[in-house]
Amino acid sequence: MALGVERPARKRSVAICLLALVAAALAARIAAACWLDRQLGGRFAFGDSESYWSLARAIARGGPYQFGSADARVFRTPGYPFLLAPIFLIGGDQPPAIWGRTISAVCGAFGVLGVWWLGQRLFGERAGWIAGATAACDPTSVVTSALVLSEAPFGPLMLAHLALWVGAWQAPSLKRGAAIGLAAGTAAAAATLVRPSWLLFTPFAILVGLVFGQQRKRHLAVGLAILLGLCAVMAPWWIRNALVTGHFVPTTLQVGASLYDGLNPAATGASNMDFVKRFTEIERARFATSEGAEECFEYYLDKRFRQEAANWAVSHPGQALRLAGVKLLRLWNIWPNEPRYSSWPVRLAVAFGFVPVFVVGLSGAWKTIRWGWPYVLLWLPAAYFTLLHVIFVASIRYRQPAMLTLMVLAAGVVVSGRRRALRADGVGRR
Repeated sequence: MALGVERPARKRSVAICLLALVAAALAARIAAACWLDRQLGGRFAFGDSESYWSLARAIARGGPYQFGSADARVFRTPGYPFLLAPIFLIGGDQPPAIWGRTISAVCGAFGVLGVWWLGQRLFGERAGWIAGATAACDPTSVVTSALVLSEAPFGPLMLAHLALWVGAWQAPSLKRGAAIGLAAGTAAAAATLVRPSWLLFTPFAILVGLVFGQQRKRHLAVGLAILLGLCAVMAPWWIRNALVTGHFVPTTLQVGASLYDGLNPAATGASNMDFVKRFTEIERARFATSEGAEECFEYYLDKRFRQEAANWAVSHPGQALRLAGVKLLRLWNIWPNEPRYSSWPVRLAVAFGFVPVFVVGLSGAWKTIRWGWPYVLLWLPAAYFTLLHVIFVASIRYRQPAMLTLMVLAAGVVVSGRRRALRADGVGRR
């Protein structure tokens, strides 16, 4: 009887502590959002924010989903603009930017919840609290959650995808695992609609599991279910893009420009899209006189960007390889690459949050590599984003979602320092 009373009481205690953790994370992020909004005078820190803001306004108005002109109808996936659209329904055409920052802050707080869940699920209750507290206090996570950028909402969606994949893998039967896998696929699609670069993570991870894993039947069953859920949710966007362009476009028609940004004669590893206007003018003139002028210009332009980037990389393999090294260092730099964000207080804050998590998280990846698929899933995002951004441009902001899962691994190592095995509170390796 006493045990039956203790369990509900313990659950209430955990719920209260978890609510306090998320509330503290939210408070820190809202405070950062308010401070940043004052510093910027209600403006945005990044040009990307303007495109999300404009598309959200178009959705709220019921106008055409395009950024600037009819030649940019597949400029962004609709996930983040849809999240921002209610702001314009409430605040009119010019709502304050702090409203968007507040949405990012809420998303960032939900990311802390996801980190806590993965930590306690895979390494035990103590690790869950350590991982959650780390995510709540991490300076870069806090600042990222104060920006009107897709990283903030992407984080919790990515974690939901991975958490459901863990649940599918640990399910007592393949049938149950496949059902949870479908849910994981919907989370993967939602994450992709917010941040298109996530689209290839699922096939990448499935391939890793099939090649290096042992339970290939389970990898295949769960993986196919995830792919099915992913395709089902992405299908409306794919159909819409096919109707608009006459071609299959899996995410956006900015992939080509982004690729050229990373691979061109003037590329430095950082993003500099100044070339877009001149390149577009040249290609528009060529397009107008070509036999294929009936094709969608936006699709044509994306294809030309891809071709030019690929041609340059093939013609200059040494420079492309050197750039890959530069991008690798930029992605995993211990502090910001941009001079305007490189004051010593900022550098020290970023380094303080990054270096311990990165080093201890890599140690956790090494220690748990043979523990099974759920533990591999924790470091795969870091590997995936690294492979992606040594090709495209790189910045520390692009690694931030992967840092969330490295926090879980780091927490597991901290727990292992106090116990011989990372099986805290009766949680075993599955």
